[in-house]
Amino acid sequence: MAYPLVVDGDRRRRASLALLEIVEGRTAKAASAWIHARPKAWRDDIDWVTLDLSGPYRKAFEDSLPDATQITDPFHVIKSANTNLIDGLLDPDHPPEVRGLGRTLRRWRHQVLAWHQAKVSNGPTEAANNLTKRIKRIGFGFRRFAYYRLRVLLYAGQPNWDRLATLTPR
Repeated sequence: MAYPLVVDGDRRRRASLALLEIVEGRTAKAASAWIHARPKAWRDDIDWVTLDLSGPYRKAFEDSLPDATQITDPFHVIKSANTNLIDGLLDPDHPPEVRGLGRTLRRWRHQVLAWHQAKVSNGPTEAANNLTKRIKRIGFGFRRFAYYRLRVLLYAGQPNWDRLATLTPR
């Protein structure tokens, strides 16, 4: 199972990956709860949020950070187009994959277009996601989410213990 990652992708503040948190549960409710648990000043400082084509994350951002501009990285749209559209263009009857791409583009048009304004990338989040998958594979599975979360945050390097108040370093 993949877990929502919270990554500070602002390269102006830091040069390296900044994995802030890994949230248990791939639902809008879980992500929203984590966001709402942060101080208001922290939430108010967020101008842009990036996401893949995930409905639960979209809802979490709409509910929890309504003033932040949501951005869908063009990579995900291009990947979808390359996977479905190339073969679909050869069929004059427009198969369901082509129609599905059209529905996806229409449903996510604001987030896709926002990328052209912000040029904010989902790349740091994808890098963190790759890291979590490697740790899960190396650990041969974790029985408890807390251990998995701790391992990921430690492996990501120097977690901010003030932001990660639920962890107690020993």
